[in-house]
Amino acid sequence: MIDNFENEFFGIGIQNGKTPENLGVLWRSAQNMGASFIFTIGNRYAKQASDTHNAVKAMPYFHYDTFEDFYNHLPKGAMLVGVELTDTAVPLETFKHPKRCVYLLGAEDHGLSKMAIKKSQFLVKFKSELSINVAAAGTIIMYDRGIDKPRFIKSLH
Repeated sequence: MIDNFENEFFGIGIQNGKTPENLGVLWRSAQNMGASFIFTIGNRYAKQASDTHNAVKAMPYFHYDTFEDFYNHLPKGAMLVGVELTDTAVPLETFKHPKRCVYLLGAEDHGLSKMAIKKSQFLVKFKSELSINVAAAGTIIMYDRGIDKPRFIKSLH
C-alpha cells in the first residue's frame, strides 16, 4: 500500500494576477517542471496564447474566489510557501522545499495579501535587483525545487 504522505508533490498558482499572459507562461513552466496542479485566486483563468502546451487541460486547474476559500482547500499535508520579498522571507539559495507544498505567488504590483503572508508556513525570496515578472519568479522557484538538495520534512503522523 502506498503511504500518500511519503509521496512528493507541489502545486503553484497566483493570487490576483495582474496580466493573463503571465498565467499562460507560468502554466507552461509548471507543466514542464513537474507541477501536480495549478490554480488562481481572485482573477479567473482564460485561455492564453502563451500557454502553448495547453497546460490547463493537461493537469488539474483550480480556481478560488478568495484566499480563505483557497486556504480551506489546501491538500491534506501540504505546506503553504509564499513567494514574497519581505525581511522575514528565507533566501531561496538556502531554502529546503517541503516534500508536499503549494507555492503561492502574488500579483506583480501588490504582491501577496497580508492574510496570505500570515498563513504561509514559509516565505521565500530570491535575489533580484529590480522587480521580476511573476511567471519568471514562479519558474525560478520551480527550477530550484528540481535541484537535488535536502527537503524539509514534517511528520504528519
